[in-house]
Amino acid sequence: MALPININELINGKTVEWERIEFRKGWNPERTLKTICAFANDFNNWSGGYVILGVEEKNGQPALPPKGLELNQIDAIQNELNQLCRKIIPNYFPIVEPINFKGKKILVLWCPGGSTRPYKCPESLGKKPRYFYFIRKFSSTVKPTAEEEHELISMANQIPFDDQVNHSFQLSDLDLSTIKTFLNEVNSELESEIPNLSINEIARSMNIAEGPDEFLLPKNVGLLFFGKQPQSVFPSAKIEIITFSDEAGSNYTEKIFTGGLHRQLNSALEYLKDMVVKEKIVKYEQRAEADRFFNYPYDALEEALCNAVYHRGYDNDSTIEVRIYPTHLDIISFPGPLPPLDKEKLKNNKFDVRKYRNRRIGELLKELHLTEGRATGIPTIIKALKDNGSPAPVFETDDERSYFKTSFFPHPLFNLALYAENLAPKHISVLKYCVLQRSREEIFKNLKMSNHFKNYNKYLVPLIEEKLVNRTIPHAPKAPNQKYLITILGKEVLKYLNK
Repeated sequence: MALPININELINGKTVEWERIEFRKGWNPERTLKTICAFANDFNNWSGGYVILGVEEKNGQPALPPKGLELNQIDAIQNELNQLCRKIIPNYFPIVEPINFKGKKILVLWCPGGSTRPYKCPESLGKKPRYFYFIRKFSSTVKPTAEEEHELISMANQIPFDDQVNHSFQLSDLDLSTIKTFLNEVNSELESEIPNLSINEIARSMNIAEGPDEFLLPKNVGLLFFGKQPQSVFPSAKIEIITFSDEAGSNYTEKIFTGGLHRQLNSALEYLKDMVVKEKIVKYEQRAEADRFFNYPYDALEEALCNAVYHRGYDNDSTIEVRIYPTHLDIISFPGPLPPLDKEKLKNNKFDVRKYRNRRIGELLKELHLTEGRATGIPTIIKALKDNGSPAPVFETDDERSYFKTSFFPHPLFNLALYAENLAPKHISVLKYCVLQRSREEIFKNLKMSNHFKNYNKYLVPLIEEKLVNRTIPHAPKAPNQKYLITILGKEVLKYLNK
């Protein structure tokens, strides 16, 4: 039975982080057993990983085209794996699939995080072996330190909520057409096999159900993505976009997005792209190319909202909120970040993320290219804003980590009214005069004022700080030949004032 992923993207590291993939040219039962055990322990809630046999590894990357395995090797490995995994305590069995890839046979071992961790396995396959726990550290399988082992043991039966079995619902509550559409979108070969499979087989192959055949039940992640009525199971699993006409929040309009997580996320993103994101084009007399700016770069909003869907708590009764004010936009989810990330680290842009609240939700969102790898979300947001020339975002939580808020502020060109309101007549005179490069002495002579430090701080420094005027020698503010020139933003403010 095919796996519910795009094999080509898996092997090329496009949807699964390299730390979660091990490539092996051939079969090494002892080493493979330890890696399976480590992925099953899923120490950081990364959602386990994959062992790919028949593909050689070079510097952490797959050496392609693959060497492949012989058909008799694959049969022998599968038979041995069945016995080998019985040595893991408690027993754990990966999902194994032979695959044709680039004209060769390879064997993929999908090892999701286990439901009965912690797992132990023998250090060697000799007589009377000693048993140890194994975990993943970056791209390596290692024995945990004493502190890590204690933490691993404390995680016994602490399965992330999205990967827990839901005993209140049945497999009949899953929508087969939604599953089929998802598999089509990720280009999984499992889609073509659906007509010949039972819902039990499909749910097992996707790891969205668990239990014995006679009592197979859906996992929360399956109901969140593929449930016939997800909000009947999780009423707060929705996204609310609220647009306020003023800062006080007295008048507003509301749009609510429901359905499966990926469907509501896509719909909310489309709404933001069509109704919220606006573009401004600035043309120049001196050159043919115009500059393009957005009030809020879509890439930043997309990443922030995807992160909110990925990291929120689905056992929490609060929705994801996108709150749009005239002067800023907030994306809020509940609860807040997991330790060690806290209020102070967020304030200082120190994003030390190790463990994750949801391990399966992120995996499915990555398959759909709706979110990136681990710990890449916040850097992506910061880069998108910087590339657009927008103010930096503000990340916020409280001492109890009860919420996580990302605040965005529009590109300065979309806040011209606010700039204009704060300008005194003499500030406007400086802007008009600095259409050409002017020295400080020339500026205050034009204002008919003394070139005094007090006047400089009052009438020129504020324009520099608001990026309405630039120094021509920015690295040397006190340079004798320093001059001042109006910026693009300054010109736009003047245009606004002349309307």
